[in-house]
Parts: sequence; C-alpha cells; structure tokens
Amino acid sequence: MITELILQYPKPSIIVVGAIVTLVSTLVTKWMTDQEHLKALKARQKEIQKEIKKAKPGDKLYLELQSEIMQISGKMMKSSFRPLLITMVPFLLLFYWLRGLYEPLMGFSWFWWYFVSSIVFGMIYRKVFKMA
Repeated sequence: MITELILQYPKPSIIVVGAIVTLVSTLVTKWMTDQEHLKALKARQKEIQKEIKKAKPGDKLYLELQSEIMQISGKMMKSSFRPLLITMVPFLLLFYWLRGLYEPLMGFSWFWWYFVSSIVFGMIYRKVFKMA
C-alpha cells in the first residue's frame, strides 16, 4: 500500500519521508544531547564572536578568543557525534531502499526533494522542540 502511494505521488511522498526521517533524527539528537549545555556553549560562542570583532587580528586576545571558539566548536561536534552513530546505519539502509524506489520514478532529483524538505523540517523541528 505504501509503495503504491509512493508510485502515484512521488514528490509529496518524498517530502513526507523527509519530514519523518528528520523528525526521528531530531528527536534522537534531543534525547541524546544535553540541550542546556549546548545552549550555554552557543551563548558563549556568540559572546566570543562579538569580542573577536572588537579585537585586532594578530593580537594575543584575538588568538586566545579564536582558540576558545575552536574548543567550543569541538565540544559541540563531540556531543552531536553519539546521535549520529545511532542513526547512521538505519538511515543508510533507508536511503538505499529509497534510492531503489525513487530513482526509477524521478531520477536523481528525488534526493534534492528529500534534501530540501529535510532542511526545512529540521529548522521547524528545532524551533518547536527548542533545541540548541
């Protein structure tokens, strides 16, 4: 039944698939990361960026601020790595299946429909769930 719907309505169905996959990914990320800690890191990052604009390139303060911003970026990337490991294998299998299903219908454009819809829904979900 699902396959029949996909065959009849490929573009709307890939948008729905993008919304669902992005929702799952967003929820896993929300549950697996410390959102308060990430929000604090982002706030500090914004403060540093303001200070960097005031500092002169090459100054000791400028270099220290850049170093701190790199450390914060590393911490943020490390915290997003665990949800990525959990979702990677199931999503790779899903994309393999989707490719076999959509490519005969839409060529490679199915990926762009998925990609754009996942970006849009990702922004929406992050706002709705108040994520960092």
